[in-house]
Amino acid sequence: MNTKQHKSTFMWEEMTWPEIEEYLKKVDTAILPCGAIEQHGPHLPVDIDYFDAKYMAYKVAEACSDPKPFVLPPIPYGVSYHHEDFKGTLSVTNDALSRFVYDIGMNLARNGIKKIIILNGHGDNAPTLHYAAQMINRDAKIFVCVDTGETSDVALYSLIDTPNDIHAGEIETSTTLAIRPEMVQMDKAVNQTLEFGSKFLDFDNEQGVTWYVRTNKISESGVMGDATKASAEKGKKMWDLMIHHMVNFVESIKNSSLDDLYQKRY
Repeated sequence: MNTKQHKSTFMWEEMTWPEIEEYLKKVDTAILPCGAIEQHGPHLPVDIDYFDAKYMAYKVAEACSDPKPFVLPPIPYGVSYHHEDFKGTLSVTNDALSRFVYDIGMNLARNGIKKIIILNGHGDNAPTLHYAAQMINRDAKIFVCVDTGETSDVALYSLIDTPNDIHAGEIETSTTLAIRPEMVQMDKAVNQTLEFGSKFLDFDNEQGVTWYVRTNKISESGVMGDATKASAEKGKKMWDLMIHHMVNFVESIKNSSLDDLYQKRY
């Protein structure tokens, strides 16, 4: 993320309580980045999902119109038990993460936030975050949604050649090359393209079912995809696309009342 010497106007942790109180009079929308600390093959650092969620949230808010949505401090740890056979993975339970997110959401509601956008950088957090979002909505009666790439995945997969590229492959290696090339060891990148016996098990098939497996059962390197096809040029296009789509989505949420949101949705 671009390090700034001066204080950002929309970063929750950089503001004083009177500044937050004043800003809440103009903005009722907050972005909560959620990530993970887990193995990403032999060529990428373990912070990919955490760093990318944090970076994405900042870049999206920065590109939004004024007043910009709040960006909350990111949650670094996620549900990563399936990567535990690879060192460096630090996983939390579904219960722990859902309760933590729930508590944050309820506190945000008490502060006056009416719309929470959970920006999820780790796909396997999704079931847990959706559960937490439901509970916040139930108890605080505010708008809560989870984006795990839904705003951009369809367009994103049109930029790559690798099927089932879901972890540390062509996509994540490219996006990291674009913004943190010094963190990528391309000489250690491998092709671990996944092939399954049924199209319904393909992770990128719109007809595929959601299923779960420990990573070492299907990938000896921890990569699920083809990291050797990655490039910084592809990564830049991916970031531009993801940020563009997410900005459009956040703007539509930020600029709508709860009544309008519900009406537009249904």
